Amino acid sequence: MLEPQDRIRFEQLVLPHLDSAANLARWLLRNRADSDDVVQEAMLRAYRFFERFHGGDARAWLLQIVRNTCYTWLEKNRPSEMMTEFDEEVHQLPSATPETLAAQADERQRLMLALESLSPRSREVLVLRELEGCSYKQIGEITGIPIGTVMSTLSRARERLQRTLTSAAVKEAW
Repeated sequence: MLEPQDRIRFEQLVLPHLDSAANLARWLLRNRADSDDVVQEAMLRAYRFFERFHGGDARAWLLQIVRNTCYTWLEKNRPSEMMTEFDEEVHQLPSATPETLAAQADERQRLMLALESLSPRSREVLVLRELEGCSYKQIGEITGIPIGTVMSTLSRARERLQRTLTSAAVKEAW
């Protein structure tokens, strides 16, 4: 149990980042109910181990806990997803019929599908950078990968996302 001053510090430093934690978990797990459970578990872990937080970026610290909790959950519940890396042949979007294209006309839906087609690491780095606004350094801290790898992963993720969206737009034009 935290001391009262630490509890107040936790509320001030960590709780404002709860939305970011939920967003990251939703993108990694792709299921709202599962992500809600994982965020709750991650927040409990953050609270339990808050005395180990000695300053720095509370957001990056919390997102690292959320990320690790997500991957632990995935290893237990969906081990096949952890082993799947991006493969052009395997991860192609299914060919769309005119009916499917009409149902997916909304750009947000297409973007979400394109994001979901990325490998977990690519999706994670892209979400942290583009949706959560994390710096390369923060992403490196959260994911435990070197900044150079963060930059190259981000570059490849953007290229794949662009290819997927462009391909979908060309198919739609036909």
